[in-house]
Amino acid sequence: TFVSAFAVLCGARTDLPDRHVCCVFWLNIAAAFIQTLTAIVMVGWIMSIFWGMDMVILAISQGYKEQGIPQQL
Repeated sequence: TFVSAFAVLCGARTDLPDRHVCCVFWLNIAAAFIQTLTAIVMVGWIMSIFWGMDMVILAISQGYKEQGIPQQL
């Protein structure tokens, strides 16, 4: 998105033909900035999902061990 902002300044076509080039440039810069900020949040959110899955898998396997049930993976 950041690169596309500068591509607009070089004459790339956009989906916003009624907007001025500078306006489209700043819209792309803002979108790139927001994407950069939310990337940190998304990585943390995805990591928490995987940690939760690991905890459930460990709890289930521990339950199998306590009951003497052979586990298959």
